[in-house]
Amino acid sequence: MITIAVDCMGGDHGPKVTLPACRLFLEQHADVSLILVGLPDQVGGFSHPRASFVLASEVVEMDDPLEIALRKKKDSSMRVSIQQVKDGVAHAAVSAGNTGALMAISRYLLKTLDGIERPALAGQIPNATGGATTVLDLGANVDCSALHLLQFAVMGSALVSVLSGQEAPTVGLLNIGQEAIKGNETIKKAGELLRSAAKSGDLNFFGNVEGNDIFKGTVDIVVCDGFVGNVALKTSEGLASMMGSFLKAEFSRNVVTKFAAIAAYSVLKAFKNRVDHRRYNGVALLGLRGLVFKSHGSADVMAFGNALNRAYDAARNNLLDLVRVRIAHAAPLLAAADAVR
Repeated sequence: MITIAVDCMGGDHGPKVTLPACRLFLEQHADVSLILVGLPDQVGGFSHPRASFVLASEVVEMDDPLEIALRKKKDSSMRVSIQQVKDGVAHAAVSAGNTGALMAISRYLLKTLDGIERPALAGQIPNATGGATTVLDLGANVDCSALHLLQFAVMGSALVSVLSGQEAPTVGLLNIGQEAIKGNETIKKAGELLRSAAKSGDLNFFGNVEGNDIFKGTVDIVVCDGFVGNVALKTSEGLASMMGSFLKAEFSRNVVTKFAAIAAYSVLKAFKNRVDHRRYNGVALLGLRGLVFKSHGSADVMAFGNALNRAYDAARNNLLDLVRVRIAHAAPLLAAADAVR
């Protein structure tokens, strides 16, 4: 039985989205139990034989400063959810709340794995192959060293191996060109470390990739700093929204454009569904001594349900153990890279 702790209060919509998503999730999986964490007057009406409750008295708001979330709100639904993972009661925690607060609280309570300096946000962006490219970091670390990028690559490889069953997923380093001589000094150094990791069998390094390779599906994993990764993520989300607006606009114009829109509707709708970010909702906080997944703050029932599924797959396939194994195997390389920084 996989147990997941759910921050029912997090996100833009709170229990209006999280509770219906939890009910559907429980109906889809017979080997899951949920620990629902929230304010008693907002989660108390939920009933299911595989759902239990842990009450919280506070909520981390989306605009709360880190100091408030971490130091002041010690009984928040977010913190209590992560505490369930720390205490070994839950295999994973899921929240749609404030990203910065979730990262800070998770790192404070769970700590990082040996050999990892900074946790990273790893998520999927739909690509032209019909699948998705895993990208990290998606916003947790704006300034990254070459060593951090190497650590991200090792953790990302473990994540994709678990979610897709691939033994050696391909890794690309995001750069302004494919040539090894391009990029700033950090990127060049990261490229050297990744090539060394490939030689030692720690990674299946493809080489440098460019921004369009994320959407082409050139590699399974793209490694970058959090600033660039977050821009790529928001671009992907904007594409799906643009397609929805386009379809509505074409159907509201004159007769000629309406007929053209009708003729192309099935193709356009299929494309819109393919790039729908809700299908890929659920970002893993990699590098911690526990599994934590971040849902988009504006997630609807479908999107939050997919975040729950990501956490379920990770827990069922022992993602944490695989990350530990990969880090242990790469330990000599990581230590050598750290020594020459």
